Amino acid sequence: MNFPIQAITLDLDDTLWPFAPIGARIDQVLHDWMLQHSPATAAMFPQAAMRELRERAYVDNPHLHHDLSALRRLTLQHALQESGADPALLEPAYEAFYAARNQVEYYPDALDALQRIAARVPVAALSNGNADLERIGVAHLFAFQLGAREHGAAKPVASIFHAACERLGVAPAHVLHVGDHVEMDVAGAMSAGLRGCWINREAARWNHPSLQPDLQFDTLTGLADWLDANPAASATRSA
Repeated sequence: MNFPIQAITLDLDDTLWPFAPIGARIDQVLHDWMLQHSPATAAMFPQAAMRELRERAYVDNPHLHHDLSALRRLTLQHALQESGADPALLEPAYEAFYAARNQVEYYPDALDALQRIAARVPVAALSNGNADLERIGVAHLFAFQLGAREHGAAKPVASIFHAACERLGVAPAHVLHVGDHVEMDVAGAMSAGLRGCWINREAARWNHPSLQPDLQFDTLTGLADWLDANPAASATRSA
C-alpha cells in the first residue's frame, strides 16, 4: 500500500516504550518516598491500597479522565489527608512520582526507528498519558507534543487528532497516526480522517468491526523500513 504521508502523529506509552515497568516503578518509588517522608501514609496505603485509591479516583472523576496528572495529584492528596499527613507533602510526592514516570526503557527497536522516521517526516507526539519528552530526552525528534490534558479531551475523540493536524499544517488525509491501541489510536485516527498505522507487538488480533488499519507492523522498525521502501510516500516533507 502506497499513499502520500506528509506528517506522522505518534503515540508514546506502549508504542515507544512499555508502560507496565514504568507503572511498577512508580508504585515502588512512591511507597519508598512515603516510608521516608510520611510513614503513616505508607502504612495506611501500601502499594495495593494506593492502586485501589487511584482506581477509585478514576471512577469517581470522569471529568478528569483526560488529565492523568490531576488524577494522580488527587490520589496523593486523598492518601495524605486520610493518613493525617502534612498537606505540604503533596507537591514533593508528585515530583517523586513524575521523576519515576519519565524513566522509560524503550522497546529495542524504537529509538533507532524513531530517529529514522523523524529524518523523513515531521513527527508529533499525541498521547493520553503524561510523559514529558524534554525530561525523557527525545523532544528534539518531535515537532511538538500534544497531550490530552493540554487539549482538554483524550483520544479517540476526533478533535485531538484534528488539533495535531492543524498544528502540523497538514490535512488529516496526509497525516499517519501510529500507535498500539486499536480503538484509541488507529480506529480513532481513521474515524477522524487520518491514516492509521497499528504497531502490534503482541501479535494480537485486530478486532474493530468496520475499519482496517492502513498499515500494520510488529515493530516501529517496520514503519521506518516502509518509509525507506516508499520514498514517494514521504517526498512531500518540504511542500
